Amino acid sequence: MSFKLDHLTILSRDPKASAAFYGLLLPRLGFMQKKPHIWANEDGLHIQFGPAKDDTPGYERYGPGLNHFGFTAPSVAMVEELATVMEAAGHVARLQRFPGGTTALFLPDPDGLRVEVSWYPPGTPPVD
Repeated sequence: MSFKLDHLTILSRDPKASAAFYGLLLPRLGFMQKKPHIWANEDGLHIQFGPAKDDTPGYERYGPGLNHFGFTAPSVAMVEELATVMEAAGHVARLQRFPGGTTALFLPDPDGLRVEVSWYPPGTPPVD
């Protein structure tokens, strides 16, 4: 028996900037807004948002805690289209093509937490 990931909680320094970033990104990843601070997909994964406490340290890419979270895209074209949409809205969107054919898009949120959206060629495991 395995356990299914149920939810992620993301705290941010600027809830308005975070809401704008994720409000643009999450619908394109199959999430629907359930409440002003909660989004969910059809698999039951919920992402909830809240404000970080004042005077807490910022996100550290290689520090303890969540490093990034990733989604699998159904096609390379959808990864490329998402990169275009996010860049057009003024967000950093770093597209990488790896040996073996994997295409990955890395999107830092307003606090620096990275969201990854990747397409994997058939037979390529998402995490190695």
